[in-house]
Amino acid sequence: MLLNVSYSDKKVTNKITDAVGKPFPLKERWKMGGIGSPKLFITETSVEIRNLLLLDNNRDCCSIELRPKGIILRFRSLLETFALVIPYYKLTVYKGDLAVYSVYRDHYFVKVTADTKAIQKFFRKMLDQKADNTPTAIEDL
Repeated sequence: MLLNVSYSDKKVTNKITDAVGKPFPLKERWKMGGIGSPKLFITETSVEIRNLLLLDNNRDCCSIELRPKGIILRFRSLLETFALVIPYYKLTVYKGDLAVYSVYRDHYFVKVTADTKAIQKFFRKMLDQKADNTPTAIEDL
């Protein structure tokens, strides 16, 4: 789901928490070596996200936050912050040629460049988290 997270709103916060869980505790963040991605530069997106990014003339970039049951991909447009909330069971990641990663949820997608080792290491960590936390049966949801 694509949400505007610019303002503190209990309803939006509850939607995010229901979908991907609460943020990791500080102790677990240290143990994991961080839960946030480096700055990711966007090369291509789905139509809904592209329409938001076209509103300003800044370079399109985003970041990813790991959560216990999914990820939050955040990007800015004008003075607003938007979040694409993706539970692990709906997350699909493809690695294309020329160091491009594609992150999909249903009909939304974002393609980012992975030109540094730090970005590749983060995507490896994200995929490991997905493997460990994806429900294996419908009863687990």
